[in-house]
Amino acid sequence: MSPPTDPDRDRLAALIKRERSSLLDAWRAKVRQLPSAKHLDTPRLDDHMPRLVDEISKLFDTQSPESIMDALRVSSPPAHGQQREAEGFDLEEVVAEYNLLRGCIHDLAERHGIALQGEPFHILNEVLDCAIGLAVQTFATQQALEVQRRREEYLAFVMHDLRTPLNAIALAAGGLDAALSQQQPSDKHAQLLRALRRNVNHLAGLIARVIDENANLQTEVGVRLEKREFDLWPFVESLIHDLHPVAGTSSTELLNEVPEELVVYADANLLRRVFQNLIANAIRYTPRGKIVIGARALDERDHAIECWVADDGSGMPADLVERIFDKGESGAAPGSNSGLGLVIVKTFVEAHGGAVSVDSAERQGSTFRLRLPGKGTA
Repeated sequence: MSPPTDPDRDRLAALIKRERSSLLDAWRAKVRQLPSAKHLDTPRLDDHMPRLVDEISKLFDTQSPESIMDALRVSSPPAHGQQREAEGFDLEEVVAEYNLLRGCIHDLAERHGIALQGEPFHILNEVLDCAIGLAVQTFATQQALEVQRRREEYLAFVMHDLRTPLNAIALAAGGLDAALSQQQPSDKHAQLLRALRRNVNHLAGLIARVIDENANLQTEVGVRLEKREFDLWPFVESLIHDLHPVAGTSSTELLNEVPEELVVYADANLLRRVFQNLIANAIRYTPRGKIVIGARALDERDHAIECWVADDGSGMPADLVERIFDKGESGAAPGSNSGLGLVIVKTFVEAHGGAVSVDSAERQGSTFRLRLPGKGTA
């Protein structure tokens, strides 16, 4: 037998359903007083609040509500916090929106003779307190990601700017080396020149490492794309040329079966890293065999394409296929970076608005496929 329900709880659920529009109108009038909300039209001002009102009514109405935090976690507050951060709200204003809704519900209940105490009081406060926590958490996370993005962007500019004078110093050092070599320099001059070359190389290595680390951080906080159209066949051909020495040591054949006329719309630097990781991974598991890099057009209207890297190597068991793109789940030997490589592949492809998948079976090889949208849908 079900426990008896609180009559005020049932009345409040019915009241919120019936007065939903007037409740939102009252809330909207108060929120418009917030500085960041003044420029928003009604749909953007409402954002996810109507859905939250429906969820509050549902939680009042149900006999056995699920965990309020779990219900809200997959609902409106996280998305609300993310959107308000993008719209330039202050954190205090995000909190104020929920507290204003709390006040409007209190006023509505009071006008209809419902005392917000006991179980209804606790349910309302728990819902709104959880909603505030989730919205604030997402808001703060988005702000942190933006700070990180700006830091990386600044760092990238600094590192690339440092490369220009460093290259000039390296060229000057090379010129000095050539000039002095014809004049039989003293031991002191030769020693100074060696120190100069050594430190130039050291600085170049440090800059390259910082730039590479900065690029790797993008896999955690979002990827900035610089898309353009380019021919895919010569792009793949140059990759095969670069990786041929690695494949040659294991007697692995690399084949470019991309149509010569196929054009892709993508960030060339990121796509190069995607293919490098996939081909290197295939070489690792195909010590003797064949690796085929292919592609085809999927849709003539939006120019979407599908690319693949297929090998006839050792393949993977079914349980590994399901989690191959999870960090640390590559199945590689300890210390290998192939697990992170496949995470990078997934991140970079999805940043393009595409998708990556794999078909594999033990002792039958693997085929990694990636779908990239065309310029018309980007």
